Amino acid sequence: MKSWLRSAQVAFTFIGTVVGAGFASGKEVMQFFTRFGQWGPLLILLSTFFFVWIGAKVMLLAADLKARSYEDLNKHLFGDHAGRLISHVMLIVLLCVNAVMLAGAGTIFSEHLNLGYQSGLLITIAGCFLLLRNGIESIMVINSIVVPVMMAFTVLLVYDTLQEPGANRWLTLASDLSPWAAGLSPFLYAAFNLAMSQAVLVPLGTAIGDARTLRRGAWLGGIGIGILLLSGHMTLSARMPGISQFDIPMGGIARELGPWIHWIFVLLIFMEIFTTLVADTYGLTLQLNSRTGLAPWIITAALLSFCFVIGQFGFGTLLSTLYPTFGLFSLGWLFLISRDRALKPKL
Repeated sequence: MKSWLRSAQVAFTFIGTVVGAGFASGKEVMQFFTRFGQWGPLLILLSTFFFVWIGAKVMLLAADLKARSYEDLNKHLFGDHAGRLISHVMLIVLLCVNAVMLAGAGTIFSEHLNLGYQSGLLITIAGCFLLLRNGIESIMVINSIVVPVMMAFTVLLVYDTLQEPGANRWLTLASDLSPWAAGLSPFLYAAFNLAMSQAVLVPLGTAIGDARTLRRGAWLGGIGIGILLLSGHMTLSARMPGISQFDIPMGGIARELGPWIHWIFVLLIFMEIFTTLVADTYGLTLQLNSRTGLAPWIITAALLSFCFVIGQFGFGTLLSTLYPTFGLFSLGWLFLISRDRALKPKL
């Protein structure tokens, strides 16, 4: 029972790291799956396969190598020179992703809580800094709270969708988009999210150490991500094409269910942003600590200060500018790690 509970913590951390604000808002599900109509479930199934396979591979390799940070893993996979280069690029990407997450938190505070953008940035930074003083355990604990809440919210949306006349449109919805774009979509989605999540999956694999626990965690987490994606796809498909005009599609659906559900949705968006920010900052702190030898709290404070400065550009601008570039880079990383035969984890 203790081992299964530990696997559940691994799964929740995996889900919470991968399924961030983009999923909670509905924007990612719409962009990568729902707009391709009846192909959506098949694309989600392919993405789920990658999450289970590559997620397990990253954690098991980290445990086998006792890797302290994602740079240790990349050096082993790709050699010292290429691994260091990939890690440098990852450092820049994760810093920018953190800035995007922080900007998103500021936007939540300004648009929904009337507390001001700068106040949102500072409150989020303070919470992140205090939580990270407890390391990987605190990340597992917060995800063990946030992810079940997100799942419960998703179940509520699916239940409401099943009462709608178009409940089965996720199986019949037509799309005139290119089959090539549809075929590439699950690779881009899985690649970007897995490349970003290795900042947490590597230290998590090392901290847990037990292969059986990690395999179960990868299965539970990967399948959980797939179920959440499919649930989001079902919910959005039933309201197509009208729902596609919203910047935050799930927000439009939440408003239909009343003010209390809408407030839960706003809180959920913030917590997903917060957990992603905490997880990525932790991975970067470990990476820079192994290079510089500086105290972790100093590195964390410096990283959050940098994100505060970059966050002044705003959430929308950063998201639209940075994410497409990161997706292409991550596709190369996925190709390289999938070809590596250093360890073939038994799934």
